[in-house]
Amino acid sequence: MSLSAQAVGHARLHQLAQTHQLKALMTIIRDQNTPRGDFVFYSDRVIRLLVEEGLNYLPVVNKEVITPMGVPFQGVAFEGRICGVSIMRAGESMEQGLRDVCTSVRIGKVLIQRDERTAQPKLYYSKLPKDIANRWVLLLDPMLATGGSAIKCIEVLLEAGVKEERILFINLICSPEGALAMLEQFPKLQIITAEIDEGMDQQKFILPGLGDFGDRYFGTED
Repeated sequence: MSLSAQAVGHARLHQLAQTHQLKALMTIIRDQNTPRGDFVFYSDRVIRLLVEEGLNYLPVVNKEVITPMGVPFQGVAFEGRICGVSIMRAGESMEQGLRDVCTSVRIGKVLIQRDERTAQPKLYYSKLPKDIANRWVLLLDPMLATGGSAIKCIEVLLEAGVKEERILFINLICSPEGALAMLEQFPKLQIITAEIDEGMDQQKFILPGLGDFGDRYFGTED
C-alpha cells in the first residue's frame, strides 16, 4: 500500500469532504497564475471550512434550552474551552478564520526554524495562553511537509501541560510522509486537512503543492 493510501485510510487523519466546491477552491489556490487577492480570499474560505470541521471533534454535553415558542429543546453545548496556536509565519494566516468561527478566542504563537548547525527544528519563540493546559488546542499551519516543525510545536504544547488528545492539527495540504510521521509519534493526535498530496520532492517541497503558502498569502514572493 502506498504512503498516500495509508494516509487516506488512517483513522485519525480526517479529510474534508471532497466536494466539487472544495475541489474548485483548491484548484484556484494551487494555480500559479492566481492573483494574490484571489489566493487570500479563497484560502480564507478553505480555512473557514477546516475550522468548522475541527470543531466537530470537540466533546459536547447535553443542554436544554427554551425556544421563543416557550418549548424546551434538547440540544448540546461544547464541553471545555478552546484556544488556537499558530506556527509562525504561515500559520498566522489561519488565525482570522478561527476568530470568525470562535469569537474572542485566545491565540498563542510559536516560532520554529531549522537550526543551521544541526538541521533540526529549533524553538525560537513561544507565547501561549497561561491556562492552555486546561484547553483544547487547535494547532494551525497550512502546509505539512516533513512534519518537523509541527512535531516540535506539539512537544512544546505537551511541555506546557496540554493533553495530547486535546490537540487538533488544522492543515490545508499535507504530504503523506509528514502526516504519518506525526500520527506515529503522537498516538492520540487528530489531523484535519483539506487534501493529502502525492508526496515530496528531493528538496522536501510538497507535490503537487501550491508553492510557499506564507509568501503567496502575505505578498512576500520574490
